[in-house]
Amino acid sequence: MAYTQDDIIKALSTVEEPDLKKDLVSLNMIKDVEVEGNKVSFTVVLTTPACPLKELIRQRCEDAIHRDVAEDLEITVNMTAEVTSLQQRGPVLPGVKNVIAVSSGKGGVGKSTVTANLALALAETGAKVGVMDADVYGPSIPTMFNCENAQPGVVQRGEKNVIIPIEKYGVKLLSIGFLTPSDNAVVWRGPMASSAIRQFFMDTDWGELDYLLIDLPPGTGDIHLSLVQTAKVTGAVIVSTPQKVALADAVRGYKMFASKDVNVPILGVVENMAYFTPAELPDNKYYLFGQDGAKTFARRYELPFLGEVPLVQSVREGGDDGVPVVMEEGNPAGKAFVSIAESLARNVAIRNAELPETDQVEIKTWE
Repeated sequence: MAYTQDDIIKALSTVEEPDLKKDLVSLNMIKDVEVEGNKVSFTVVLTTPACPLKELIRQRCEDAIHRDVAEDLEITVNMTAEVTSLQQRGPVLPGVKNVIAVSSGKGGVGKSTVTANLALALAETGAKVGVMDADVYGPSIPTMFNCENAQPGVVQRGEKNVIIPIEKYGVKLLSIGFLTPSDNAVVWRGPMASSAIRQFFMDTDWGELDYLLIDLPPGTGDIHLSLVQTAKVTGAVIVSTPQKVALADAVRGYKMFASKDVNVPILGVVENMAYFTPAELPDNKYYLFGQDGAKTFARRYELPFLGEVPLVQSVREGGDDGVPVVMEEGNPAGKAFVSIAESLARNVAIRNAELPETDQVEIKTWE
């Protein structure tokens, strides 16, 4: 019996994308369907290369065709990815699909560590990733990527000087730490810091990126306002440790993004330093800062909980040595970051499917 492309497409129209809750055909995720005798091949275009459900989707496609078309068909499923985006190409970050703010209300909770490891975890899946270190007064990204002495390039295009980010471990990087001596304090008033960040957006060639992670300073100050005024932010990630004093500040950070004037979706909450596990007792967990604080915070405000990261020596060593722990194969903390990155990528795809593009915040002036 001869089978057609329409037979295959009809069968695949019964397969639901697990996160988006629509079938693969209506989502335009099925490409290049070919039928030759009893051999069938097609491509599934995932919403992110970090999709942790690709094998589940593959199996459901094969099951649907065997069920609805023929049991003896030989099926080849090719998996590729096209990261979704609502960004319209314009003067600000024209090649960047998703801008993700990584925020914490309080300093010292490991926000930069989380940013660096998430960026590398996403890049290792094949995504194009950049990190903008917006913590002007305490830049950590140069240290965490072992490139403190690097300097970004500058090229002239027309009458404008354009910054070219540094690239390390396959991730594009830009930080005020590349532009000022590492042993000098950055003593700037708010407008000067905000101007530098706007230059990182407006006068930098980031190229084509699937995800640009913005490592924000603690609190809810000038830099945060400059971010939402300058760029259309896809969403924010809130990083906190479990204890009450950190969570109180995390709530303030969430309230800022969720406020009517800002209205940036929250992509999820990460609990860092969730528990301590000594190397000699890998199965033991000691909750030094309390238990499940960030998870409870996420549940209270109905926010996605992306996962928890243990407090282990290798995470600190990776940050100090400039080789983030996610690069260490088999490391439990590295695996935690990979899982969190997968959840983040899924939530970006869901956000882009269900919510409109984020508007830039308008600057209000008083006369």
